[in-house]
Amino acid sequence: MANKKDIKNVKLHVKAGDTVLIIAGDQKGEKGKIVKVFPTENKAIVEGFNMVKRHVKPNAQVPGGIVEKEAPIHLSNLMLIDNSGEASRTSRQVLNGKKVRVSKKTKEVIE
Repeated sequence: MANKKDIKNVKLHVKAGDTVLIIAGDQKGEKGKIVKVFPTENKAIVEGFNMVKRHVKPNAQVPGGIVEKEAPIHLSNLMLIDNSGEASRTSRQVLNGKKVRVSKKTKEVIE
């Protein structure tokens, strides 16, 4: 398990809430929204994709049985979709004293 200091130093091309294109695997070519990112593992959960079945014991929240949920996808298999709707690689630039992500294709700042 990594400590908090290591987590802060990891720089990723995506973050939670971004729309991404899946570029490898069974769902290749599909677009989805990132729910959660695991920076130390270089993985992310994309909403509605990479569904797996898990056997769950009953508890107060879940009655138990077989539950389908999203499994993490490696970040190398995801490509960020910029503001114009194109999948693009990203770079980092400093604008007005703030680091921002910039699309390599359109040279636009990604919000």
